[in-house]
Amino acid sequence: MTPTTARRRRLVIVTASLLTLAAAVPGCVAQATEDPDSGQKPATRNQGNASEGASAGAPGNTRGNSPGNTPGNAPGNKGKSDNERPGDGSRTPAPPTSGRPTAPPVSPTPPANVSPDISHESESPGTAVNLTIDDGPDPTWTPKVLDLLQKYQAHATFCMIGPQAKAQPDLVKKVVAAGHRLCDHSVDHNTAMDKRPEDYQRQQILDAQKMIEDAAGGTKVRYYRAPGGAFTPYSRQLAASHGMRPLGWNIDTRDWTRPGADRIIATVKSGLREGPTILFHDGGGDRSQTVAALGELLPWLKQQGYAFSYPKA
Repeated sequence: MTPTTARRRRLVIVTASLLTLAAAVPGCVAQATEDPDSGQKPATRNQGNASEGASAGAPGNTRGNSPGNTPGNAPGNKGKSDNERPGDGSRTPAPPTSGRPTAPPVSPTPPANVSPDISHESESPGTAVNLTIDDGPDPTWTPKVLDLLQKYQAHATFCMIGPQAKAQPDLVKKVVAAGHRLCDHSVDHNTAMDKRPEDYQRQQILDAQKMIEDAAGGTKVRYYRAPGGAFTPYSRQLAASHGMRPLGWNIDTRDWTRPGADRIIATVKSGLREGPTILFHDGGGDRSQTVAALGELLPWLKQQGYAFSYPKA
């Protein structure tokens, strides 16, 4: 065999080997990309798992975490969740998760923040009056006033003398059960309270508050009206710090002077332009004229388009 022939033979063998190797490579690549079990290409990670990892702590899904449901977790105390706005206890809803409806945000109970300014305006917008009834409860006249309020579907605020509330707990509870509000009118109805020491004012206001709330079975007193309007900066701040808004009036019917039902009615009608809060009495004497006047005023107020509301607390 000549040297030239030997070289040609080796070249043929190498070429054949290369061709064989080239044919085998695509099969190797195909095998490397196949799932050994299913023969399918691997799916993208998390495909079809939109709900995976959805938070169980989204608002409404974790029991006991709403403000006020866990003892000791009032707004500002420990135990706030990370999505709670600092200071006010309200929650910011967690971002919605796919495939799961989100609960509405929790509405927190606002903290008590009572103004010491004397209230005259109404809670309700528009045309409304605030009926306020002082010096009771009285076993004769308070039930008659309650009957009229029920008949004409009217609301009122009853400003009660502490010892009288203590002596008539069933009547106080009847006032509350009818949907009316309570007001502290002191212990002794001293119209010169503004001339007395602060310790005396404190005793008069806070002792009466306790008597009224005890008689009411725990219902809170919402207002404090000084006898004769004898407020002081101290008494207003004290009342507000105990959850009671100082309460004034716009129309004084002077029904306690017993001027006659017609005069009481005329005073109310002419005074409505002054403001919505009207002062009547159900205690302190014969209140038959007041009852007669209310019997005419309540339907007349309704006919004139007035709603019955409460003073702004």
